[in-house]
Amino acid sequence: MTKQSLIRPFREIGLDDIALVGGKNASLGEMIQHVTQADVHVPEGFALTTDAYWLFWRNNNLAPPVEEQLRYLTEGHITLQEAGSQIRGLFFQGKMPEEVTAAVREAYGALCDQAGEKKLQVAIRSSATAEDLPEASFAGQQESFLNVRGAKAVVDCCQRCFASLFTNRAISYRNLHGIDHMKVALSVGVQMMVRSDKACSGVMFSLDTETGFPEAILINATWGLGEGIVSGTVDPDEYMVFKPFLSDSSLVPIIQKKSGQKKEKVVYAASGAIGTERVATSRQEQADFVLTDAEIISLSQAAKRIEAHYTVPMDMEWAKDFRSGQFYIVQARPETVQSKKKATGLWTYELKEKGPVLTRGLSIGDAVATGKVCILKNISEADNFPKGAVLVAPQTDPDWLPVMRKASALITEHGGRTSHAAIVSRELGLPAVIGTGNACQVLQNGQEVTVSCAEGGEGMIYEGILAFEKSRQSFDEIPPTVTKVMLNMANPDAALRWWRLPADGIGLARMEFIISNHIKIHPMALLHPDRILNAGDLNAVEELTRSYESKAAYFVEKLARDIALIAASQYPKPVIVRLSDFKTNEYADLLGGAAFEPRESNPMIGWRGASRYYDKDYREAFSLECKALKRVRDTIGFKNVVIMVPFCRTMKEADRVLDIMAQEGLKRGQAALEIYVMAEIPSNIILAEEFAERFDGFSIGSNDLTQLTLGIDRDSDKLSPMFDAADPAVLTLIRDLISRAHKRGAKVGLCGQAPSDDPDYAKLLIEAGIDTISVTPDSFLSVKNKVFTAEREIRQTS
Repeated sequence: MTKQSLIRPFREIGLDDIALVGGKNASLGEMIQHVTQADVHVPEGFALTTDAYWLFWRNNNLAPPVEEQLRYLTEGHITLQEAGSQIRGLFFQGKMPEEVTAAVREAYGALCDQAGEKKLQVAIRSSATAEDLPEASFAGQQESFLNVRGAKAVVDCCQRCFASLFTNRAISYRNLHGIDHMKVALSVGVQMMVRSDKACSGVMFSLDTETGFPEAILINATWGLGEGIVSGTVDPDEYMVFKPFLSDSSLVPIIQKKSGQKKEKVVYAASGAIGTERVATSRQEQADFVLTDAEIISLSQAAKRIEAHYTVPMDMEWAKDFRSGQFYIVQARPETVQSKKKATGLWTYELKEKGPVLTRGLSIGDAVATGKVCILKNISEADNFPKGAVLVAPQTDPDWLPVMRKASALITEHGGRTSHAAIVSRELGLPAVIGTGNACQVLQNGQEVTVSCAEGGEGMIYEGILAFEKSRQSFDEIPPTVTKVMLNMANPDAALRWWRLPADGIGLARMEFIISNHIKIHPMALLHPDRILNAGDLNAVEELTRSYESKAAYFVEKLARDIALIAASQYPKPVIVRLSDFKTNEYADLLGGAAFEPRESNPMIGWRGASRYYDKDYREAFSLECKALKRVRDTIGFKNVVIMVPFCRTMKEADRVLDIMAQEGLKRGQAALEIYVMAEIPSNIILAEEFAERFDGFSIGSNDLTQLTLGIDRDSDKLSPMFDAADPAVLTLIRDLISRAHKRGAKVGLCGQAPSDDPDYAKLLIEAGIDTISVTPDSFLSVKNKVFTAEREIRQTS
């Protein structure tokens, strides 16, 4: 057998060579040949071909004893663990053919010469002929070895890779998918190690792994080697980039940036030994973001180019060399879960009740599951796991696959969205909450829990078995309507769940949800931390802001990115963002807020909305809101964002707010900026023409408008039977506003639940000429149908 048939340099192979070098190696060669010209860097190396595997197989006469063990397994005479152990033992006892040994030594020597090192560190990875295909992919079936040095060690690891074709998990996977064990071969990739042990590495996808949103690039990053992310032992940083804006070099389209705990990292083994070890990270490393904004954009550019070449969404591993600062792509394969989903509809889950929250983490999927907790701290305990239980573990690796198949849900203490637990849970359709940090401590064996992944990016573990509802929303035969139907959105983490809905944009994005749930700190407390009254609040503020350049930057960056995430979900359709509209009691509940808020007897009609923005006691904080919105439009790039001013009582107040916004760089009409006003106070309708001169549109807040028209506290139990958005007085004001606003060229929309609950109400709005109706995502399809029916009835009677 010739050396050419046993060894192939990466740069001489491509996707046509999968049968010879397996999926991983073929992809590396494909990138070196075709993508490196587009400024994507891939480490050099070579592949030990499947011909070498078959030569090893034949020379050691492995077919009869391997078939025997597999037959014993099929007949139930031995366990999977016993079969795998016996078969791998046959490989370990075998002798590597001399011509294979010689070919590997020569190729490794050439790689050392190329790098100018006598004993070059290399990564040795298995590359099977049935892996990483769109129809058959699973995480971590075969072995990889990092920081391998010296020809003898390289040959030994190649033989260990051959044996890993029969890991327990690989045997199980092939049985499940009907793949013939005797026809699958294995190639081995030998690749120059990128010295990320003293820098960083990670995983990235060219779509959002949770929702399939195709315009996002998702990056996970950690210090040291990337093994910690894949295994799930490290909670990494997470970044998301809006792909379409990468072509504009003037923009920085980072729409999410979350700091992980990163409590440990994987580095080269101490004292020059082969292999790796885990060490604790410093407090500074835990606090710092792994990547700069420029590095996030650079990696995203590489991901976009790789996806463009393969023409499918991609799953990639990257590493940064600490010596050169250069980023390298060390693996790339097609993404095989979200990209294959049919977009004919959505399954939605809704909890019908709530219980005490026991713990929380990253949600994987969007389902809800219930069951009894079973804590496994080691896979050796798997025989004790009852089918249908909720699996709780520190983390998982590929050996956990059989027990994960039996679980109703998964909860782990460690890991990120690209960890093994997350990847496999998606493939299994298993609801999972990843990286809780404390699940094994706070949960008890046999405890009944509800696992909810239906509330956005944060997964919740509730005490007890809670009622929930599962329903399917079909996209088939959605009727066209003249009236635009938009979405109400509060939680940025949930925004991408609804990208497939054929909505006309977002009619209301609530800024206060972002501030209370994600930022959590009163903006004035960030500007004046010395005035915070409570020591516990001050400590919490310091902890939350420690990864940021300043406390003000924390507010601006987090608010901007969360708004951008919402804007991305509907781009280029309009997204109307309402400025903060907390009441004083709600502001006081934020961290540090008590020092900056007065006590009001009736906050509902007190110091709220527009009246705060020019007040000396809040003007500095409003500047932060404006900076965040300017960042969203000018730096990140979402010109589809429309700004809306809430609770604006008078013309004088409108002029003062618009003037301050212009001073902050948000001038109406400049850079296509539209500014709307909420129509929730009778004065907004009484002076509709004057407001229409100052604003581009109105959004009717039916709750406040009903409250102030009828003089009814909307929170009053006693008066609740009288609280009716369809009261003739309220409807008269709405009709009046629409008519007068349209004469001045201003648009009018309504954001509220009434059209969802009452088809007749939707018809009344449409008869009055409403431009848009904005509803919660879960009621979108039903409202769309109601609007279509109402429009048809109006046409038939006119």
